[in-house]
Amino acid sequence: MSTFPARLHVLLAREAPVGLVIRRGPSRQVCTLLWDRRTDQFRLGQWFKGRIYERRCDLSPDGRHFLYFAMDGKWRSPSKGSWSAISCPPSLKALAFFPKGDCWNGGGLFLDHGRYWLNGAGCHHIDRDRTGLRRDDSYRPTGGRGGECLGVYYPRLLRDGWMRNDHLSAGITDQCDVFEKPLGNGWTLRKYAHAQVGSPPGKGCYWDEHELVHTGTNRCVRQSDWEWADLDGARLVWAQAGCLWAGSLTATGLAAPRLLHDFNPMTFECRAAPC
Repeated sequence: MSTFPARLHVLLAREAPVGLVIRRGPSRQVCTLLWDRRTDQFRLGQWFKGRIYERRCDLSPDGRHFLYFAMDGKWRSPSKGSWSAISCPPSLKALAFFPKGDCWNGGGLFLDHGRYWLNGAGCHHIDRDRTGLRRDDSYRPTGGRGGECLGVYYPRLLRDGWMRNDHLSAGITDQCDVFEKPLGNGWTLRKYAHAQVGSPPGKGCYWDEHELVHTGTNRCVRQSDWEWADLDGARLVWAQAGCLWAGSLTATGLAAPRLLHDFNPMTFECRAAPC
């Protein structure tokens, strides 16, 4: 039986030096960790037996709230088997809780410190909202696609400084959108965002790979095993084979890569909400 490294997706707060790591593996076990980007220390929040759809999640600009879409398949429970929620990261404890009952839409985006948009708001059941935040039902995101992950993920990328430059297609079940972000020193980070039926082993139907492109020399460095990557201040950070790395880009290439944390040894544990 094949085994795969832990899968990582990271959300960076836009106005605070924190991030949230969503670590998955095995496929129906996931946990969240708060990342202090000043010290590169990580604090475990909670484990969850089910699925958190990381591409439908968002972190508030100040890093104080986490909006996520989750599914445990308990369709007769009060959660209706899937739900959107807002928590205090790295906890998953729902301060706002919106049962849903299927896996279309769900999740959402933070518009600023005090407002959020719920993806498919009319498809949720309102249970509670104790966040003190305001839900903005008039907001209409741009750049999204379909009723699943790309309806939130693509608007989040565009909001956070990525530019969509191309669309590749090998048929309706094999699509890819190409995003780019300038990094400095003549380098651009290119993201290939795949939406694919029959994806490679260890990948879901939505998966990313990356490439570093030097605009002056047209040099391309393919990073097919980077499942997430972004700019954190002056450094490049990326997820690869269950580990989070950081490095700098000079005119000649990636310099001094440093392992921040290896998330592979982690195993499920029951933990009470830390807040």
